[in-house]
Amino acid sequence: MPSEPDALSPADIAGFIDHTLLKPSASEADILRLCSEAVEYGFKSVCVNPRWVKTTTTALRGSGVLTCSVAAFPFGATPTDVKVYEARGATLDGADEVDVVIDIAAAQAGDRGALVDDLTAVAEAVHGSSSILKVILETGLLTDAQKLLACEAAVEAGADFVKTSTGFNGAGATIEDVALLRRIVGPGIGVKASGGVRTLEDARAMIAAGANRIGASSGVAIVTGGSGAGSY
Repeated sequence: MPSEPDALSPADIAGFIDHTLLKPSASEADILRLCSEAVEYGFKSVCVNPRWVKTTTTALRGSGVLTCSVAAFPFGATPTDVKVYEARGATLDGADEVDVVIDIAAAQAGDRGALVDDLTAVAEAVHGSSSILKVILETGLLTDAQKLLACEAAVEAGADFVKTSTGFNGAGATIEDVALLRRIVGPGIGVKASGGVRTLEDARAMIAAGANRIGASSGVAIVTGGSGAGSY
């Protein structure tokens, strides 16, 4: 991979992208189109709601594109055992990766113990299926001190990535937040920028700030020189 983000070609950028459709109204035809686009452009994964994991896994079989799903999405206000059940169910249906929303209220209250306990249980369920766990912080609702706490809790719990946003609650990814998350977690944990990444320039800027994964519903526009309109 080129060392400078500005030198990354659209094809290079595609390998960073989780091609995403999380709208509750998504149909089977929409999901199959998403999968077809992911294979055509070489996206890293297709990210869908749990309802569509089996469909996605079947459509992507043999392509090399991963299946990603979500848990406790988009609010995170779900009991731990329910998060675990949902995350484990997604992996059993074929998800290679699960993006789980933290207990936002616990982060805002500074309750590190609650965050660690919650995320550790989910990490154990996801890693038990040899899948990857990304922890969504919802940075637009947190102060910098709360982002630090949430990142540290995610790392302690065994998360593989921290992720900025759901795209459904307040602000999405910012350059400043991506850079902050990268400084906190260091080089050994992934950082996923999601929410409002709509152009090739947006994606390159997020990568320059420290992201090594991009969540976007505008993946095709990003790699073809257009501009997406979605919030995710």
